Amino acid sequence: MTMRFIFALLLLLPAVVLAAEPQKPIPLWPKGAPGALGTRPEDIPTLTAYLPSAMKASGTAIVICPGGGYANLSSHEGDGYARWLSDHGVVALVLKYRLGSQGYRHPAMLDDVTRALRMVRDNAVKLKVDSARIGVMGSSAGGHLASTLLTHFDAGNAAAADPIERQSSRPDFGILCYPVISGTASFTHAGSMANLLGPHPAAELLDFLSSEKQVRDDTPPCFIWTTFEDQTVPPANSLAFAEALLAHHVPFDLHVYEKGRHGLGLGKSATDPSRLLPWTDDLLYWLGQRGLLKK
Repeated sequence: MTMRFIFALLLLLPAVVLAAEPQKPIPLWPKGAPGALGTRPEDIPTLTAYLPSAMKASGTAIVICPGGGYANLSSHEGDGYARWLSDHGVVALVLKYRLGSQGYRHPAMLDDVTRALRMVRDNAVKLKVDSARIGVMGSSAGGHLASTLLTHFDAGNAAAADPIERQSSRPDFGILCYPVISGTASFTHAGSMANLLGPHPAAELLDFLSSEKQVRDDTPPCFIWTTFEDQTVPPANSLAFAEALLAHHVPFDLHVYEKGRHGLGLGKSATDPSRLLPWTDDLLYWLGQRGLLKK
């Protein structure tokens, strides 16, 4: 290997590193979100993009909904996932959505993730992604938000003046990490539902936001993982959603790992601390099988 070749290789390194760094957050609505309570940062939902290097770019994009019980946003389930996904060629976009702890209730959160999906699709050419390869990912309460979009998308409004609103909000696939799913079953996460809906939600609204009851034949294919030991959001949530997908003949990958607390994120393997948790390998395998890691 010549010194000239080594020097040329070193010149490439900064671009590779910078590719995984977050871009400037973009407001979902430049003139203010519908139902905004003010102009504080927490009133302004945004998308932050993490772009892969040109050498790794796959043409796939994923909107990421961090968890946090609809009370906060967990960075390891946002920034952490985005850096990892961008390193595998995915345009990862972290959604800062409005929260119950800041005075918001449904449908503000669903409005935010719906707008985010439309915005990514509208900007597919600029992002160098395929408009038919845009997914949604969420953990815990963020998994509930992602599952809500997976079951309540629409085709867009062809007559809308705003070109973003003309876009379909249907994700092409979903990734759910130890998700909250049900609002009505005994295994629901009461704190998330209280932050999402307030103290006394109507039964019809709880049913509407119980994603296991809202799956339909055109729900997108999903990758789901959880742990048997999760006592915060029991694995019954994931099993109920998978059962509903099966009933509607929607393809899915379901992984229930025995060990692990709630909120692991990328984590570290118990048997090999130098490796991430095995769900990351399983997800990459699933994405690859579906052609989502190839140009």
